[in-house]
Amino acid sequence: MAFNHLPAVMYDAFGPLSVTPVTDSVPMARNHRAGGPPQSGGNRPSPRIVLDRLATGADRAARITHTEHLPPREGRHAVWPDRIRAEVINAIQRAGIDHPWTHQATAAEHALDGESVVIATGTASGKSLAYLAPVLTTLLDGSEAPNGRGTTALYLAPTKALAADQCRAVKALAAPLGNRVRPAVYDGDTPVEEREWVRQYANYVLTNPDMLHRGILPSHPRWASFLRSLRYVVIDECHTYRGVFGSHVAQVLRRLRRVCARYGSDPVFLLASATAAAPAAAAGRLTGLPVHEVADDASPRGELVFALWEPPLTDLTGEKGAPVRRSATAETADLLTDLTVQGARTVAFVRSRRGAELVAVIAQERLAEVDHALARRVAAYRGGYLPEERRALETALHSGELLGLAATTALELGIDVSGLDTVLIAGYPGTRASLWQQAGRAGRSGQGALAILIARDDPLDTFLVHHPEALFQQPVESTVLDPDNPYVLAPHLCAAAAELPLTEDDLPLFGPAAPGLLPQLETAGLLRRRASGWYWTRRERAADLADIRGEGGRPVQIVEADTGRLLGTVDEPASHASVHEGAVHLHQGRTYLVRELNLTDSVALVEEANPPYSTTARDTTALSVLETDTEVPWGDGRLCFGSVEVTHQVVSFLRRRLITGEVLGESRLDLPPRTLRTRAVWWTVTEDQLDAARVNPEQLGGALHAAEHASIGMLPLFATCDRWDIGGVSVPLHPDTLLPTVFVYDGHPGGAGFAERAFRTAREWLTATREAIASCECEAGCPSCVQSPKCGNGNEPLHKRGAVRLLTELLRSAPGTPGPEAGRAPEPARTTGPPAP
Repeated sequence: MAFNHLPAVMYDAFGPLSVTPVTDSVPMARNHRAGGPPQSGGNRPSPRIVLDRLATGADRAARITHTEHLPPREGRHAVWPDRIRAEVINAIQRAGIDHPWTHQATAAEHALDGESVVIATGTASGKSLAYLAPVLTTLLDGSEAPNGRGTTALYLAPTKALAADQCRAVKALAAPLGNRVRPAVYDGDTPVEEREWVRQYANYVLTNPDMLHRGILPSHPRWASFLRSLRYVVIDECHTYRGVFGSHVAQVLRRLRRVCARYGSDPVFLLASATAAAPAAAAGRLTGLPVHEVADDASPRGELVFALWEPPLTDLTGEKGAPVRRSATAETADLLTDLTVQGARTVAFVRSRRGAELVAVIAQERLAEVDHALARRVAAYRGGYLPEERRALETALHSGELLGLAATTALELGIDVSGLDTVLIAGYPGTRASLWQQAGRAGRSGQGALAILIARDDPLDTFLVHHPEALFQQPVESTVLDPDNPYVLAPHLCAAAAELPLTEDDLPLFGPAAPGLLPQLETAGLLRRRASGWYWTRRERAADLADIRGEGGRPVQIVEADTGRLLGTVDEPASHASVHEGAVHLHQGRTYLVRELNLTDSVALVEEANPPYSTTARDTTALSVLETDTEVPWGDGRLCFGSVEVTHQVVSFLRRRLITGEVLGESRLDLPPRTLRTRAVWWTVTEDQLDAARVNPEQLGGALHAAEHASIGMLPLFATCDRWDIGGVSVPLHPDTLLPTVFVYDGHPGGAGFAERAFRTAREWLTATREAIASCECEAGCPSCVQSPKCGNGNEPLHKRGAVRLLTELLRSAPGTPGPEAGRAPEPARTTGPPAP
């Protein structure tokens, strides 16, 4: 029997395009005027006082396992390079910014020298201004050229709303410059009647990789004038381009460079990232170009108090009688309630859409007991809302009408939310980079800020709140992406051939795997080889072959059955687990039950209801090894990396009592299986190793299963992923290895680089896994060590002690270096974000 652990990405890949991100917009840099460390504004209490108030009351102080204090920091000024035009400097000064920070001036100097550069400094450090100063200068220079249109620039954001937010900021900054700077958004929301004007007259076009991939590059002849004059390509929030999404964007950028070369331009790339490790290397992988790095943050920073908070144990017992902690959702709702009563502006980041809705609903109910007016000042914000709902929430947050917001990561990069006092993070977000990104939403006007990480009941969260050094004394992760992934590269080769026939000279641009893929594309009838190169010969659009967000199919519409009203959408892969028949669906504080999921028509019919439970899908998984790329002896056992095929099926769902999580029952489902070809790391053990570990046949399945769960939970410490990006299978006797085997695989077609990172750091990764299990105080295993919230087998069987003995024996034989990077954790050349204390 195989024990499986499915990655949620197979259900819910990179979110919808229309979520709202934040950037360091120009007005955020107003504190440049001060020159000293920013101070708390108004009559707001200090973050320490706010935390002390939260910690009062029954056993609350004991829930704080660690408090980290990052003191305020003074800024370091510079002068703009003398090539920045006086009109631009004057416009910046009118915005309230007298002098740039040192990192802004340095980045601008590289840009003016024609050198691609990545500026990787902390949140609210003025990165936007660092690239806008040279871009605006160049646009002004171009406006004086005799050839009409002059110079152009392209801005890419991960979401449409970030591009729109930046366009507003640029228009405000460039207003004194007249019509010589003509910014315009070009995306799926741009009215058809405006698009032709943008193509012909805008010289600063703001868009996203999706529109570049599907709209601009396939229609490049209509953009010939713009592309011929393209001087700069700005890539904002570039650390979001990781995994499969980042790999797709890397190939889109290579196609852009190729088309630009056809028109005689060679644009400079300007990249911005709030938190990144080895930013120059990551930016180089993304663009395919050498990139200079500016990572010495010279901006001031207000005081940040960062608390780690562990919910208490309850009197309840979970699966197998395991002790159960109070949920992070309930704890976050309590804290959001208390902070709202204090008048503290707060965003609570919650991992799931359903969780965000629950936190908001619980907080609203408790606030209504205090003051009905306060209850109306808390709301939920997540992807899947209709555009008008999101805009209303954003306006209310900007105006201060909303005091509290329970949000998914749709707001992690979200709208400009300066003025927040506190950020609550309900569960470790998967990477240190995301943790600091979310924490950085508070204090963005320069005042002191409070951030609280509320631990979920799982191995990684429990490990982190008791090992604060893993958060505060470690660099952020390296960005993982693989442009050579054949599932990514092949459709982009087709798209490139449709744009311009591919030649032998083009192939180095697309990477070393390109020549080997072309014969396969010819055999499949996708490309045709002629003397001058490879041609796309089909009628359909080649760009439609590549789904760069990895969503896999058209979204499923969620429709109210009785009225026909559209409530929102969910990605097709996510629909099996989230809107199956009988699922509980939350939307804007209202609860619905799914009456029917029609996969043929991509519609889920729901009806309003008020069940006293939530639902959780369960699945089965089978895995076969397709090819072993690398195999390293670990004693008699083996550590392997290669290609696998995973078949999984959602087979049932659990009903759990709200707040407590108590299981009320299980219902069967009849949904089709899904197949995934991806990359995996796996390890095997022999009978001699089992004997040495004192793991008998009755314990073996549970020991492997427990080790699998915990290793998945710990992998985010070593790769830029979270546990929902990856899956696992453990088998006492696998038919391909003929040995007891544990697999951990990427939840993306072709792989995303996470399993490879696990292979390269296997000794450290599995050592941390063993420590996390062994240090847990429970007797037989619990959610804090070996139970998984998404186990397809109901966390059955599990053997905690057997897992510890098995991992101990396995690690006893581990070599120091199973690969060129193994034997050491990620070691980025430079680290940005908060420094180690």
